[in-house]
Amino acid sequence: FFLLRSSTPRRQATMSAEEAAILTHLSSRPDAAIEDTLTWSDQSKLDHKAVVGAVKSLQADAYVTASDLTKSYFDLSAEAKDILANGSQEIIVLGALCEAGEAGISMPDLQAKVGKNVCKIGMGNCMKNKWAKKDGGNLVATSSLADVTDEVQAHLKALADAGGSESAVDAKTVQALKRRKLINLVTLKSYKVGRGESYAPVRKKKAADLTKEMLDSGAWKTTEFKQYNFQTLGEKVGGGYLHPLLKVRAEFRNILLEMGFHEMPTNKWVESSFWNFDSLFQPQSHPARDAHDTFFIKEPAQTVSLPEDYYDRVKTMHEVGGSGSIGYRYDFKREETLKNLLRTHTTAVSSQMLYKLANQEGGFKPARYFSIDRVFRNETMDATHLCEFHQVEGLVADYDLSLGDLIGTIETFFKKIGIEKLRFKPAFNPYTEPSMEIFGYHPDLKQWTEIGNSGMFRPEMLAPMGLPENVRVIAWGLSLERPTMIK
Repeated sequence: FFLLRSSTPRRQATMSAEEAAILTHLSSRPDAAIEDTLTWSDQSKLDHKAVVGAVKSLQADAYVTASDLTKSYFDLSAEAKDILANGSQEIIVLGALCEAGEAGISMPDLQAKVGKNVCKIGMGNCMKNKWAKKDGGNLVATSSLADVTDEVQAHLKALADAGGSESAVDAKTVQALKRRKLINLVTLKSYKVGRGESYAPVRKKKAADLTKEMLDSGAWKTTEFKQYNFQTLGEKVGGGYLHPLLKVRAEFRNILLEMGFHEMPTNKWVESSFWNFDSLFQPQSHPARDAHDTFFIKEPAQTVSLPEDYYDRVKTMHEVGGSGSIGYRYDFKREETLKNLLRTHTTAVSSQMLYKLANQEGGFKPARYFSIDRVFRNETMDATHLCEFHQVEGLVADYDLSLGDLIGTIETFFKKIGIEKLRFKPAFNPYTEPSMEIFGYHPDLKQWTEIGNSGMFRPEMLAPMGLPENVRVIAWGLSLERPTMIK
């Protein structure tokens, strides 16, 4: 059966300029071919995207065959081109230091001479290469221009001379140039085109529909129609899929529930500075509380209530100390603690749960809690940092816990998620002591990657909550994204 339609007469569709050029090129001889559509398009003064579209259209009707071609090369940034012309930033800075002589030059004068950006990049690399040193308030050259080689300029020149070929420099050099954002890998896709089974010098469009006009005129007898496959089923409609991170989140959640942990309520993204920082014994002068690290809320800017008795105990702990601590010895400001913010960690929820645990009816009872939810940091986004990510946090509150309990719990959890090679490194956190960074071995990168942080909550944090003196709380936190990359 054919689909019968009534339609107004239409003019025969004509070939595009790209289709005509391709078919004409292939008509020269039976084995004619376009070796690379990218080069051929440039020679024929045709747009490559339009040529690719024409190739795919002709391929669908078997007029041509097409095989994929891929070409990669390194493109030099504007900064790289400037280095080619004038030398690298470290060479420019070294030249300025050598010109200043043994007396050296101050940082402000150096910035004025070579520019702030050149000074920032060049001075760092000069110090790294030990070409310069600090002498009092001045910077002094320890090498002369004749003693050093501008390797960055040399590597960029090798790439430029080789047309950006990936083989022009070694892999280590490529990574170094990428880190400085001097090169970018560009991949070009094109096709090799030859004659297909239905090749003809001129493309004849097949009719898709049988129309009333064809029947009336008898044109249907000579018209070539597209083939119909009436046995083909429609494409299966999917019901949607979980995001990879949500799959891993569900896996982590099930593991923690199996380990006897209870999930904390984390649906409140906005917290006060009191719960996010002060209750954790984090001083109000800590750099993490600056606007360049934390997203503060403009409206409403402050929280409306705090547990006043607990607030007073936290304030006292900060100002004069307690439980063997001398505190931070500063004036604790209420206006600072009332500020609202997007929580920087789910430990803000942990502190509230521990406070409730200490003050619940019937007194303290040992507990295990976990949470997996979003946190927010005012970070510059790169390959390892996001301004919004997911934090996995777990804690155990019980009598007389030790660092061994913490390590054992962490090893059990990571073993269940498939990361068996772990290392622990001493670290510092304002609200845990002792503290440890957690490293996992990445089998593909063949290196150790930091995947989390851990420690035992300090007495200065736990005592104001009202927890018994011999209660210890072990805790660890990690992002959901990094273990997912290792897995």
